[in-house]
Amino acid sequence: MNDIVEFLFGGGAGGGKTKLGCIHIASMALKYPHTRYFIGRESLEDFKKSTMLTFVELLSEWGLKADLDYTHHQVDKYFEFHQTKARVYYSGLRHYPSDPNYDYLGSTEYTSAFIDEANQVTAKAKNIIRSRIRYKLQEYGLKPKLFMGCNPAKGHLYLDFYKPHKNGKLRSDRAFLQSLVNDNPFIDDTYIDNLKGLDKESKERLLYGNWEYDDDPTALMSYDSITDIFTNFVDKGGEKWIVVDVARHGKDMTTISYWEGMECIRIAGYKKLDTVPDPNNPEKPSTAGKILEWAELYQVSRSHIIVDEDGVGGGVKDYLGCKGFVANSSAMKNPVTKEVENFVNLKAQCAYTLAKFVNKGKLAVRTHNPVIKQRLIEELEQVKSKDVDKDKKLAIVSKDVVKDILGRSPDFGDLLIMRMMAEYLVLPSMQFINI
Repeated sequence: MNDIVEFLFGGGAGGGKTKLGCIHIASMALKYPHTRYFIGRESLEDFKKSTMLTFVELLSEWGLKADLDYTHHQVDKYFEFHQTKARVYYSGLRHYPSDPNYDYLGSTEYTSAFIDEANQVTAKAKNIIRSRIRYKLQEYGLKPKLFMGCNPAKGHLYLDFYKPHKNGKLRSDRAFLQSLVNDNPFIDDTYIDNLKGLDKESKERLLYGNWEYDDDPTALMSYDSITDIFTNFVDKGGEKWIVVDVARHGKDMTTISYWEGMECIRIAGYKKLDTVPDPNNPEKPSTAGKILEWAELYQVSRSHIIVDEDGVGGGVKDYLGCKGFVANSSAMKNPVTKEVENFVNLKAQCAYTLAKFVNKGKLAVRTHNPVIKQRLIEELEQVKSKDVDKDKKLAIVSKDVVKDILGRSPDFGDLLIMRMMAEYLVLPSMQFINI
């Protein structure tokens, strides 16, 4: 246990996660003189309404009295214990686009830290706090420890802790312990009864600690509908399309898919491809070359190839003379109503259209690759609505935010979104008309 630097206590509601995190911090502050600690939560307001109340209640249970045994410095946001002179700082950990490096947190070093509801905090914020845990460790023979509590949610904790723990591949410097309401001997029976009365997804997460469900109301597609895309029965045949998302950076992946109607017959990913063929080395693989191979194999015309035109994809689109997908371009006219739909851009329009197909079981993806399946599930779960803009147009969470959550680009999920553009380019399928 001494080698563990990140410990996640997560699962259902009522398992005592916040209380245990507060015990960890308070017990160390009372044991080691002149040390410093941190407690954080995504929202400072939520911290004051919940986590702080638990912390103060714990001190009271231990017989400690405000102003006699400790002082709460509200302006500077820290508690100081009189006997040890140790301090416990607190702050919100909200992500602000104008401050991507969380400079507002300052440069204070800590002896240990606790992040409550860590599922609501970005991976970057978590890593910044962890990097600050180095104060007086050598003096007391301590190891850096970051304690986190959370409810089940898809995001960096699922990918970094729950999933590798489940597969027996969790990093040796991390530990995960499932927390369920029935593990708490002090919980009130009425609390459990309330959890039993929740909707299916909330009950799966908060009562049973099921990490595969996400009750985020902004999610455009349900978990069950997403997993059904691999077994859905859809109309056979239809227009043939090849859809390609071209990699922008070395670690990103170029993804290619072949469609017949709303059935994705083949989907694959490639790394380290040149964008177009090298005239001095024609045998070297390239994205454009792969697309031409697929087009010849499946007999798909250039007008039925869609390539992400943003960034380096523009060169591939120009080389092939095919259709280009520009995420931030204007929304297109609905081919049925002939009216421009109320979306902030083309990608949002296609994402909402995709959600309709997925939620109604009218789209299928055929693949036996477990990695692609898992990535698609994780990426489609991150297709979420965003606050409407000043013109009241619908929008989705940006790709940069999704990359921060997943720790990678949503290369496979973007293929499905881009496929929806085809329905706006030609006579739409009957499925499109009926969604």
